[in-house]
Amino acid sequence: MTAEALEQQTYLPDQPEELASVASFLLAHESRHGTAPEPRYFLAGAQEGDQVEVPEALHMVLLQVVEALRSGHAVTVAPQSSKLTTQQAADLLGVSRPTVVRLIDQGELPAERIGSRRRVLLRELLDYRERRRQRQYDAITATAIELDAEDNPAAVQQQLRAIRQELANRRRS
Repeated sequence: MTAEALEQQTYLPDQPEELASVASFLLAHESRHGTAPEPRYFLAGAQEGDQVEVPEALHMVLLQVVEALRSGHAVTVAPQSSKLTTQQAADLLGVSRPTVVRLIDQGELPAERIGSRRRVLLRELLDYRERRRQRQYDAITATAIELDAEDNPAAVQQQLRAIRQELANRRRS
């Protein structure tokens, strides 16, 4: 593997029309087999019989890259270590490093200690981020109420306060 493969690279949509055949193939396969890819995708070489099977994860990356480039967006590939520092974890979550340390100390975010330093596994961090996102969506759903034109704004405000108080009590317990 070259050193370039480990560096962050940005790819610009040079000629999105060239991706039409790739996108068409991927869409046709999806319509025939559903959205879950079968684990048998291949890249073919110049010689007959030159092929390599593409793992499902790489197939999903290919789908995302092709769609982004076809839409005119730039794509950045930024390799990450599977073990992150607390600062790298904080950057991915969009929080401060002390917040990540607190999450680790409270047991919400698994981490391992290497000497006096903590390392967070990328998979665990992504799982935590998804759980946190789901909790946020659930909170938004829980505080949503139907409004009619004749509703009393003060009564609606009181309902929302009660809902927020209930959510706060659940979080504390």
